[in-house]
Amino acid sequence: MSLLPQVVYFVPEEPARVARAAFPRSNPYLRLADTLGTIYQDGDFAELYPLRGQPAASPVRLALTTILQFAEGLSDRQAAEAVRGRIDWKYLLCLELTDPGFDASVLSEFRSRLVRGEVEALRLEKLLPQFKEMGLLKQRGRQRTDSTHVLAAVRMLNRLERVGETIRAALNSLAVIAPEWLRGVALPEWYERYERRMENYQFPKTEAARTALGAQIGTDGWSLLQAIDEAPEWACLRELPAIKTLRQVWGEQYTAPPHPIRWLKVEELGASSELIASPYDLEARWSTKRGLEWVGYKVHLTETCDPDTPRLITEVTTTPATTPDDQMLEQIHEQLAERDLLPAEPLVDKGYTTAEALVSSQQNYGVKGIGPVADDASWQARAGEGFSRGDFVVDWEAETVTCPAGRQSSSWLPNNDETKPGAIRVAFSRRDCTPCAFRSKCTKRKLEPRELMLQRREEYEALQIRRKHQTTLEFRTEYAARAGIEGTHSQGLRRCDLRQSRYIGLAKTHLQHVLTAVAINLIRVAEWFIGTPLAKTRVSPFARLKPSPA
Repeated sequence: MSLLPQVVYFVPEEPARVARAAFPRSNPYLRLADTLGTIYQDGDFAELYPLRGQPAASPVRLALTTILQFAEGLSDRQAAEAVRGRIDWKYLLCLELTDPGFDASVLSEFRSRLVRGEVEALRLEKLLPQFKEMGLLKQRGRQRTDSTHVLAAVRMLNRLERVGETIRAALNSLAVIAPEWLRGVALPEWYERYERRMENYQFPKTEAARTALGAQIGTDGWSLLQAIDEAPEWACLRELPAIKTLRQVWGEQYTAPPHPIRWLKVEELGASSELIASPYDLEARWSTKRGLEWVGYKVHLTETCDPDTPRLITEVTTTPATTPDDQMLEQIHEQLAERDLLPAEPLVDKGYTTAEALVSSQQNYGVKGIGPVADDASWQARAGEGFSRGDFVVDWEAETVTCPAGRQSSSWLPNNDETKPGAIRVAFSRRDCTPCAFRSKCTKRKLEPRELMLQRREEYEALQIRRKHQTTLEFRTEYAARAGIEGTHSQGLRRCDLRQSRYIGLAKTHLQHVLTAVAINLIRVAEWFIGTPLAKTRVSPFARLKPSPA
């Protein structure tokens, strides 16, 4: 379908008259149309359409409809009905009252164009410069970042369900592409074993029986793959997505022929970040955090938190569920820097504040992150009476370390461990450590002297300074504003269904998150212009009775 750009969008006279009468005190969508106009232009989407073909529906109207859809948590069909029947939507979309709208399937096709064209971020990037010009977004202000988990649009499977569903998906795919070939290959017991969805309650209860069933499913899978490999006239079957998935999952979960086929033990499996969690969403991953287990993704939201401005989301990043938060801070700052939206003081929680991330942000982007760092995990620090690394005095120029007892280190050597590049291994003399009266507070090694592993100087010093600073009242006052990002998560969950992915795959899930961020921004800007005050933190009646500290 080709694009015939419309130069000007304006609200027709009749919808404007009816909308003003229906909403005499204004309405968020009316206020957006009056303040921001149509927001987008058809030319913004020109690269997504071919030069020839039947004229496509207006991409501006499709984009705004999709945003409104997420602002209210509607399905495609419900959104299409709202375009036909709601006067406030017609006002924002510049449609006549009698306009029949479009079929719901057009919205799905439009989202696919956005993903294929890799321009989903356009939705967010187009708005932010406008907000900056209107004074709603300060340059080098304060911003806060946090992540939350997102459930994939597939159910969570245990290992037995996972392998069973993988071979079932492969058989169903083959039954459509090559039914006669599959009928000649499938064993009679396969129909009984794989005709229905795999459910844990149907499986044997004893561990031995479940292991035997897992091994049998593995044998069936390898037999099917072997049959495909031995059928040169059906070489196209090897390229089917379901067959590729079967081969990958079997490589992760089983030993391969010609060795005896065996279901691998849990400890023999690779990292969860590498294992397929469901054959129906190959990018979703199983993860756990503070006792919570899920299969899916994580979304990192960054928003402004300056006084006297609305809270606007400036960056959205979607990752597999297994990606640690501490790997994301520099990437988020890089994306903000590309759009000239870097904050002066980003507020983040402990998940982001590794020493390496803090130093990198300061050196590469001139950003001073505010957030707690991890406490020293050594037994000396946890005991409260021992000598932790922070109790030792490091002289970087002289390359010596002085212990609390006044003894100096005897060696200062680069660490050879590749997982800790640039680290320094420091050791003390056995002659000094063995007779030391404070040895019980320093080390539990009976015969060996105390050793220290020091990070690179910039990281070590940054970590020690932060650990001291985060115990002060000044830090608690600075950091208090970070808690507001939880309200944004809550709004995204309650209003836009942020917790559950609507789509399969990382790219479409990220599109959902960008649309959610744009919808939240527009609603917040509209409420800001209407004059709705920012909500205050709720305090229970009992908590209000707590006496103030002296």
